[in-house]
Amino acid sequence: MGQIIDKLEELIEIVEKEKAQGKRIVFGNGCFDLLHVGHVRYLRGAKALGDILIVAVNDDASVTGLGKRKKVVTPAKERAEIISALDAVDYVILFKEPTVENLLRTLQPAIHAKGTDYTEDSVPEKDIVQSYGGRVAIVGDPKDHSTRDLIKTIKDLQ
Repeated sequence: MGQIIDKLEELIEIVEKEKAQGKRIVFGNGCFDLLHVGHVRYLRGAKALGDILIVAVNDDASVTGLGKRKKVVTPAKERAEIISALDAVDYVILFKEPTVENLLRTLQPAIHAKGTDYTEDSVPEKDIVQSYGGRVAIVGDPKDHSTRDLIKTIKDLQ
């Protein structure tokens, strides 16, 4: 079971210790509003790339700020708890920024894992990751699952 980290400073210390022990840090991120098999496969694929998987979960304001939905289904702290319960995940941190650029610059993970809705060239943070010597990797199953589709199916059931 992963650990939820409340403060970035604490996560920085953890990452420094893990790197000093020669561990390869992998970083993933997402909203994870309604957990589905696509999320699980993405996180398993990310973990397979290294030793330690850190997952940054969008807080509620950043989810709605992305313009994908008017509100969240599952509150941020609960989403973090659910993600931390997955075997593949070592650490979870909530973030409020619109992107994970600051977290990547600060933590400098060896690998930034993104889902198959991206290509290595289309990952928005690619330049930041490459600037410190990291790499971007695409993992998970084809984008056949989405929270948006789950919400639509649930609405259609009514």
